[in-house]
Amino acid sequence: MSDNVLVINAGSSSLKYSLIDAVSGEAAAAGLVERIGEPEGHHLHRGPDGEISISLKVASHEDALRAALDAFEQHGPSLDDLTAVGHRVVHGGSRFGDPALIDDDLVAAVTELVPLAPLHNPANLEGIRVARRLFPDLPQVAVFDTAFHQTLEPAAYTYAVPLAWRDDHGIRRYGFHGTSHAFVSAEAARFLGRDLAEMNMIVLHLGNGCSAAAIRGGVSVDTSMGMTPLEGLVMGTRSGDLDPAIHAHLVRELGWTVEEVDRALNSASGLKGLAGANDFRELSTRMEAGDPAAQLAFDVYCHRIKKYIGAYYAVLGTVDAIVFTAGVGQHSAPVRAASLTGLDRLGIQLDPARNNATTPGTVSTDDSAVTVLVIPTNEEWQIARETTTLLR
Repeated sequence: MSDNVLVINAGSSSLKYSLIDAVSGEAAAAGLVERIGEPEGHHLHRGPDGEISISLKVASHEDALRAALDAFEQHGPSLDDLTAVGHRVVHGGSRFGDPALIDDDLVAAVTELVPLAPLHNPANLEGIRVARRLFPDLPQVAVFDTAFHQTLEPAAYTYAVPLAWRDDHGIRRYGFHGTSHAFVSAEAARFLGRDLAEMNMIVLHLGNGCSAAAIRGGVSVDTSMGMTPLEGLVMGTRSGDLDPAIHAHLVRELGWTVEEVDRALNSASGLKGLAGANDFRELSTRMEAGDPAAQLAFDVYCHRIKKYIGAYYAVLGTVDAIVFTAGVGQHSAPVRAASLTGLDRLGIQLDPARNNATTPGTVSTDDSAVTVLVIPTNEEWQIARETTTLLR
C-alpha cells in the first residue's frame, strides 16, 4: 500500500484537489477548478511541469474532476500508485466523530445532514459521487470538519433552547475547521517538543473563515463556531456572534425573508460589512491611508479574538500555548499584536521583533508563561493522514 492520497474538496462552484504523500506531507501536485456551471471556467494545475493555467467550460463537478485527471495525465505526476481518495465533508452532525469509509450508507447519512449545512454538504456529496464513478476500485474516505469537536461535553455543546429543538432538529454546537485545529495543535506540540496529551492550548484559525478552539490534551473542549460556521469570531463575510433577535428585527423592519437575512449575515457581513472589503491586504492598505471604516473593522475583529482568548483561558484554567494559523493568523503581525495587547497579567508576552518576522515559530518572549506560536495549517495533509490511518 502506497501513501499517496488524492484529497478532494468540492465546493458549490469549485473543486480543489491535491495529491499528497500521507507520511511526508509532500504535495506532488495540486489544483483548482473554478466557476463550475458558468459560461467560462478556469483550471489551475501545479505539478512536475510547473503551473498550468487554462480557461475552459466546466458544466459539472464531473467535468471538473475529469479536467483534473487530464492534467495529471498530460503534466504529471502519475496516479498509478494512488492508494485512496480522501474527501473533505463539512458537516458530520453528531453521527461522525471519526473519518469514515464511504459507502452507500454514508452517502445516505450525509444527505440527511444537508439541512444542517445546505451550502456545503450538497457540494461535498457531489464530489463524492463523481469520484466514486471515476475511481470505482479505490477506497474513499470522508473526513469531517465537525469530527474533531465531537469531544465537547454537553455543557459546551448544548444551546439553551427547548428539548424538542435539540432532539428533533439537531440544534447544538458542532464546530468546524476541525482538521485544521487537529493538525495545528499536534504540530505545535511537536514544535515545542512537548507531549500533546499534557498541553492546554488555544488555537486561532484566522482566514476568510475564522474559529477559535480550546484544546486540552489534544482534545477539543470548546470552539467558537456553532451549529453552522456563522457563530463566533468576526470573519471575512460572516458576522460571527450576533444578538439572535436581530434576525426577527430585520424581518419586521425591512420585510426581508429569512433567506435574505441568512444570506446577508453569511455573505455581506464581517469585514465586508464593516469596511466593504474582506481581503485583509486591502484592509491593511486602507488602514495605513487613514480609512476610519477599515480601522474600525480591524478593531472589531481583534476585540472579538481577545474576548475568546480570555473566555477559553477561563475554560482551560491554565494555558501552555496560543497558536495562530491560516492566512491572516499566519501572516498578520498587527492582528496578533492587537489581539494579545493587555494580556500580560495572563502570562502572555509578545516579542515585537519575533512577531514581525515572517518565519513561523515562537513569537512570544523567552520568559512568557504562555508560548505564542505561528504554525501554518495543512488541512489536506491532515485529511490524507486520517484517510490512510483509517484504511490501515
